[in-house]
Amino acid sequence: MQRLKLLLALLAFGGTMSLQAAADKSTYPVVFAHGMGGFNNLLGFDYFGDDYGNFVGDPCDEFLEVTCNSNLNSGQKTFIGQVAAFQTSEVRGVDLANDIEGYMATVGATRINIIGHSQGGLDARKAAYVLKQRKGTAIVRVLMTVSTPHRGSPVAKYVMDLGPGITSVVSALASMFGNAIYQPGNDGHAALKQLIHKDYSSTDGVTTGTQNFNALYPNSSSIAYRYVSVITAQAGVNVNPALFVVKTLKNIDGNGYCVGDCDNDGAEGQGNGTATDLDDDGLVGINSQQNGWRLQYNSCFLCLDSFTTITSLGEAPANSPSSAQMTSTLGIVEQDHADVVGVPPDTFDEMEFYAAAIHYIAIYD
Repeated sequence: MQRLKLLLALLAFGGTMSLQAAADKSTYPVVFAHGMGGFNNLLGFDYFGDDYGNFVGDPCDEFLEVTCNSNLNSGQKTFIGQVAAFQTSEVRGVDLANDIEGYMATVGATRINIIGHSQGGLDARKAAYVLKQRKGTAIVRVLMTVSTPHRGSPVAKYVMDLGPGITSVVSALASMFGNAIYQPGNDGHAALKQLIHKDYSSTDGVTTGTQNFNALYPNSSSIAYRYVSVITAQAGVNVNPALFVVKTLKNIDGNGYCVGDCDNDGAEGQGNGTATDLDDDGLVGINSQQNGWRLQYNSCFLCLDSFTTITSLGEAPANSPSSAQMTSTLGIVEQDHADVVGVPPDTFDEMEFYAAAIHYIAIYD
């Protein structure tokens, strides 16, 4: 559809316009890693799709194909990993590594790139570690995370604090993500504990949370060549309807400008500090999202949008970012947590966004 629109525009202007160039083809395939509640769909919509259900990683490589991403090089190779909708990133990351290994064997790839949305970004970091262990060398070239709670989400803690009974927590997840929570192999409690920054319970026999996860899987060039992140946030109440209730519940929506032990739980940067109009994306605060280099998304009229590296903020370690890395609004994509994947309604161009991401990956892989 995008290709047809551009062609019509070209004809309308007497051939004076040039068609938008396709993204460069990455050297190695790009794997998409979905977040909590995902794989095929999220809230009933295609996860890594546009508003019409077209996969953002599908190049137009067949004759007269239109349900594809015309912004991609026709030879681009992509793959969507499939892991449990509700589990820890320890479990999901191993599953993702298994999927990646199988895909690499099928296409004959020796290296891989990963784009992870939300918890998928944590899964990607675990998968990169597992692949390094299995292969003896770094397999992942560019590890890009989008809207990922590297330092936790206060929403996860809020849902866990609903009560000790499994019914209340599972019901809350079902209301947010749909009935996928009831499928075999899912563990809503374990999934939420993963996304709370500090270990949720000292008496449950297991150390959980992103603080511990980050200590186990720090950024290292021996695991992934380049770590980059895309930060999302949405001003005011203009968030996706699916997230509006989260946005308004007890101000638990991220408070990304809070630095230090904001909620007196012994963990840095977890909400309940001083909020601003642009501090979170409905589920994750900007204080939690930068890992590695932060990217700037640049719009371009009649040419492909692009990503560039914001070098002024430096490269953020997962567990100990600077105050500037936790609070800066530089490069923020003003969309909510669901807008950057296939959940409508929105005016966001998922096709061009992910084509630009692949183009950036192609520069570095």
